[in-house]
Amino acid sequence: MQKDDFVVHEIMKGECYRFLAACFYLPKKESLGAEHVLANLTQNLLEICPTAAQFSQKMEESFDTYTEEELTVEYSRLFVGPFGLKAPPYGSIYLDNERTVMGPSTMETIRFYEEEGLARDESFDELPDHIAVELEFMYFLIFKEAEALQKGESERADVYRQKQEDFRSRFLGKWVPALCRNMKEGSDNCFYLALADCLCTLISFVSAPEASGQL
Repeated sequence: MQKDDFVVHEIMKGECYRFLAACFYLPKKESLGAEHVLANLTQNLLEICPTAAQFSQKMEESFDTYTEEELTVEYSRLFVGPFGLKAPPYGSIYLDNERTVMGPSTMETIRFYEEEGLARDESFDELPDHIAVELEFMYFLIFKEAEALQKGESERADVYRQKQEDFRSRFLGKWVPALCRNMKEGSDNCFYLALADCLCTLISFVSAPEASGQL
């Protein structure tokens, strides 16, 4: 793969993480539909992970069959409560034996963020290991890798590529499959069932080709 093609590939991979993160916030027809988040997700996945693209296409097809109220009710039932979460969206629930939020694994994710100079936005009321936050962090790491490649800083790009793999293997890769199973067991909503399949497929897919000798 040529250098320019590889940069484009990585940018598209980052966009997949960013668009998936948007799907794990409170659903808004205006933000997901009018801004073509789902269509853009599919377009990028077709290049990065075609297997996952079939599920994002199902997300597109099913999204318009539900009202915003129906999606919000299901979102709350899965991820918010108050009567017990069907699919808790926090890594520590799955990674820490105590099955509680803000556990040791959460502190580890915070250290990853702080190493990149990222600080908590006081207006943001979600926890650091919320699935959307971790997906957005993957987008950030991929963006930094692509930025380094565009500047010809191959060693710095390698560092960010390794950080992606470290974060994916230590966190997302360990708990996302369980999250997605809970989503599928706890819901009959076609949009969220397809979202679970899409996310799990992408996370388990090794999408970045080896860069050594190719750039």
